[in-house]
Amino acid sequence: MPIIYKFFYKFVSTKYIAMISKTIKNLRDNNFEVFFAEDIINANEIFKDIISSLNFTTVSYGDSMTMKTTESLNILKNMENVEFIETFDKNYSQEEKISKRKMALTADLFITGTNAITEFGQLVNLDMVGNRIGGINFGPKNVILFVGVNKIVKDLTEAFIRIKTISAPLNAKLHTNLITPCQKNGECVECSCDDRLCNSWLITEKSFPKHRIKIILINKELGL
Repeated sequence: MPIIYKFFYKFVSTKYIAMISKTIKNLRDNNFEVFFAEDIINANEIFKDIISSLNFTTVSYGDSMTMKTTESLNILKNMENVEFIETFDKNYSQEEKISKRKMALTADLFITGTNAITEFGQLVNLDMVGNRIGGINFGPKNVILFVGVNKIVKDLTEAFIRIKTISAPLNAKLHTNLITPCQKNGECVECSCDDRLCNSWLITEKSFPKHRIKIILINKELGL
């Protein structure tokens, strides 16, 4: 997929410029605060600028490959007078993980990614446990999402298709401790297995309150 704006980038298609521009406009109309990053380095700079203007003492995160390509976690972990709520420590028992993930929902700042963004400015996400979509939906005062331009789709129908045929199967393959049909055949079969990752959908039409959800849209194909 070609990558965007001739003002910032080289080798850009007119079709993709229009797609990005429409998406950003509609996200902003839907009360999301949107920042456009040229690359990962620029995304880190934008992230630092955003958090410098926020008042927070507790932070946490939901799993996201795109987010992990940035320096955001290390930046937050190294901040003085800020409590970092770790939710994915491999040494935690399952009970401890759940407890920490509940604490994360009360953090002042929550960072993660999104499975898809429609051109109409909607966020679409699918979770196994629900801690990631829970943080996006309610609880943390501020949410920052890191998103690659490859996550942009035309509408909700395309978002569902993308997540079920790309995001979910690839995500399942990363979880080697789980056993799901999509790990083998690479596509969703609407399974009923105990390790099913596709349990809870979240469609976010608008950010409430306004600008609570901030999106750093990165001019790269990132994540799943």
